[in-house]
Amino acid sequence: MKRLAALLVLCSCAYTYAQTQVATGTRSYVEFLASDKLEGREAGSQGERLAADYLASQLTRIGARPLPGRTDMFMPFDFTAGSRDGGSSIRIGGEDPARARTFSARTEIQALSFSDDAEVSGPVVFAGYGLVVPESQNFGYDSYATLDVKDKIVLVLRYFPEDADQQTRAVLARYSDLRYKAMAARQRGAKALLVVTGPRSPNAGELVPMSFDTAIAGSGIPAASITGSIADALFPADMPLREVQQALDSGNPHVTGVALQNVTASLKTIVTRQRQTARNVLAYLPATTSIDSVSQPWVVVGAHYDHLGHGDKGNSLAAGTDAGGIHHGADDNASGTAAVLSIAETLARQPRRRHVLLAFWSAEEIGLIGSNAFTTAPPVPLGSVAAYLNYDMVGRMQDNRLIVQATGTSPVWGRVLERANVAAGFDLVAQPDPYQPTDVATFNQAGIASLAFFTGSHADYHKPSDLPERINFEDLDRIAAMGAAVVRAISDAEQPPQFTKVDQPVSRGSVAGLRVTTGTIPDYATEVKGLLLGGVTGGGPAEQAGLMKGDVIVEIAGQSIANIYDYTYALELLRVNQPVTVVYLRNGERRDTSLTPAARR
Repeated sequence: MKRLAALLVLCSCAYTYAQTQVATGTRSYVEFLASDKLEGREAGSQGERLAADYLASQLTRIGARPLPGRTDMFMPFDFTAGSRDGGSSIRIGGEDPARARTFSARTEIQALSFSDDAEVSGPVVFAGYGLVVPESQNFGYDSYATLDVKDKIVLVLRYFPEDADQQTRAVLARYSDLRYKAMAARQRGAKALLVVTGPRSPNAGELVPMSFDTAIAGSGIPAASITGSIADALFPADMPLREVQQALDSGNPHVTGVALQNVTASLKTIVTRQRQTARNVLAYLPATTSIDSVSQPWVVVGAHYDHLGHGDKGNSLAAGTDAGGIHHGADDNASGTAAVLSIAETLARQPRRRHVLLAFWSAEEIGLIGSNAFTTAPPVPLGSVAAYLNYDMVGRMQDNRLIVQATGTSPVWGRVLERANVAAGFDLVAQPDPYQPTDVATFNQAGIASLAFFTGSHADYHKPSDLPERINFEDLDRIAAMGAAVVRAISDAEQPPQFTKVDQPVSRGSVAGLRVTTGTIPDYATEVKGLLLGGVTGGGPAEQAGLMKGDVIVEIAGQSIANIYDYTYALELLRVNQPVTVVYLRNGERRDTSLTPAARR
């Protein structure tokens, strides 16, 4: 009898699953979105606009409507798309005013992308490679050890010592990022930072390209790149830059910088941050019955549809001849976008007790900006949302393995997934953690029960080779069919899924070799001086310290924080289980608290 009962259950579930089979396959969606015509769907680009128009047309064909009170399916939002030099210049002086020279050509000087706008003057100090390695690395290196740079303009070499042994290079490379060097100079009272690519380094004498910087806030200090010829003019004839660099290049931490006698500079930096507009695409399938008595009558199903364009904004993993090519993003995330369209096409033909909001996010690749724009100015009340389902990189299934993240956000998810999977037959891997680098994190912070579907990473991630022909369309269709069954289960339920805040696991045991976590979740989308918290991990150090969403951290462990990079670098100073003071702003009021870092697992 048990066997017969099990068979009857299986048949019943199979029938339900058959009713939720996708009406059309996902192939056509992926092939269009990942085509050369869309040029990688970079946020704010023509390719992204073509993709958004395509999504709106497909949603209209399916029978979805603009959200209540709206006339179209687009939710535009502004974001920082890049930076350019707005006319920086430098005047080099000395004992003889008649020999002062001014440089302003873009081939001679260029502000760094994270520079503050400012005009400063002062004596010039050469600080070698400008490296400061925290003691936590068991390797002492401090370019400022014997220098007084307060109220001075600091000149540093780009990169790190060229002739250091492999082990030393591995340590120094980690602290050679120019933002870190800018922070080190600022923390020591410098007025400005100048960077030169040394004569013994790759790209000798060339300016540092003004590459894309996803942080909205500057570094808290004016910073510029100068050519090798300008730097040569700063050094006396008996101390040429090449010889100075050679003395530093062994990686010997005891070789320090020098004050350049009677050399002054007046620096002007101007950075124009380029703002662009991207669009979320939002539509809904209305409930087919009255929602008057339905608690939380919206279910949101979403995927980001943007990708990297030609990969020239810093997130590409392409190398060699592939660099600069179209990053097609078939799996990331044309696959998730196609899954949501297929789910919508299926649900459009079925009765629905709740509204189904179909969301396609842009600017996910540069910091979940699109989904944050939605929750910051929600077009439907967030309190009316029963659940959120996210699809990101679901096109490269391996060994029938489907990863479902954020299952800890509601106690009902295990039962819902188990029932939907009876006919689908995936080998499900449930991961309770909702603190993922995808849009599910945004909805978790909003207190909404969520799930994120994922088939795993692969060698084509963030490369032009992420192509439609490498997508497993049969399994992608199966994922979409199962997704429709999950949405139906949520839509038909009397009660919405109960949200559970997940405590992110942290270790308080052995800490040797482990890096710390503070349990903070940055807000990447809002312009502010400091680190704005988009949330805190449940049960983590930040929550235990009383920090919360909306707080702005301006200092930690005595280190001033102007942006997320400063904060990341400051973490290197922290020790597991050793309390530090955090200074933060809450509604403009300056406060402080004690935070005890935990070991990152």
